[in-house]
Amino acid sequence: MSQTYKVMIQHRINYPTPIELTQGQTVILGRVDDDPDGWRNWRYCYTLDHSMEGWVPEQIIQAKDKDGIITENYSAKELDVNEGDTVELLQELNGWGWCMSTNREYGWVPMRNLQLASQ
Repeated sequence: MSQTYKVMIQHRINYPTPIELTQGQTVILGRVDDDPDGWRNWRYCYTLDHSMEGWVPEQIIQAKDKDGIITENYSAKELDVNEGDTVELLQELNGWGWCMSTNREYGWVPMRNLQLASQ
């Protein structure tokens, strides 16, 4: 069930070409996030042909040595939002929310930028 959140701090897309993965796809595993922002359970991955790369939640990776199998469809697409916007939160994972904007665009927004809207 989705909930409405108000954007308290704007967010801009950091990666204009997000990695898009499908269930069962094999990826090359890179580093685990060690960012001082404290994003836990994210791993940098590469497609086998190196055409895409980006951050993937550890929860959807079945690790096998230096490779991993993706256990569900995933997009790393972020959502540009401005302070005062409202979004529908569809999923929360590792400090990020998969949201839908009022113009029906989808993407990830840091949860620390959002506040549950008054009902």
